[in-house]
Amino acid sequence: MAEERKKEKEKKKKHKEKEKEKAGTHGGEAHFKPSGEVKGVRFGGQFIVKSFTVRRASPLELLRLLDIPPAYLSECQSLPFPSTTAYMPTSFTILAHQAWHTLTLGLGTKKSKVVLFVFESEGMKAAVDQLWPSMIPLGDVNKKLIRGLTGSEMARFKFRKGCLTIYVYAVRRLGAAGFMCADDLRRILESVVVLKDFLDHTTMLAMPSQKSITLQSRVAVAH
Repeated sequence: MAEERKKEKEKKKKHKEKEKEKAGTHGGEAHFKPSGEVKGVRFGGQFIVKSFTVRRASPLELLRLLDIPPAYLSECQSLPFPSTTAYMPTSFTILAHQAWHTLTLGLGTKKSKVVLFVFESEGMKAAVDQLWPSMIPLGDVNKKLIRGLTGSEMARFKFRKGCLTIYVYAVRRLGAAGFMCADDLRRILESVVVLKDFLDHTTMLAMPSQKSITLQSRVAVAH
């Protein structure tokens, strides 16, 4: 038993080291590919998960997810990451994951997915937000959000955090040099790396009222 625990600790340590390497990647040096070629969200053999939905999160919900410290917010003139769009699990998705896991006697996945898009500018984010739906089935994310964003290229980062798998996509115009929001990208990647594993689906992520929890005092500091 002690040997198994030791192996598990070593495995987690190696995994964290790999994630730190990802976070250390400079936005301008990230491996960008045309949107039609970049890897999308993965589902494995859990095809039913494709029907589960994600919704566009508010800026405050993004900060809550990343667990951004007050010290960082106090340095900002406004809310950070203005060029980032996040999609988080809906209430339906959280309940469906729990039901699916129960119905399959523990064989169904308990993992939900979060997808973050860090655009090269606020203007690009605003333009894309007008085209993208506020809620979408996970099965359509690859086709409509990633592959459907023609004329652009992306760099993909993937992190497993317990029952949440977090995908981060840096998005820029096709053929652009560097990445204008490299600092934001680096900060987001570093924040995801140090997040502790989510042990359950943390229902608060999917609740509209969630934006008023915990963050109220932090936002006051930011202003």
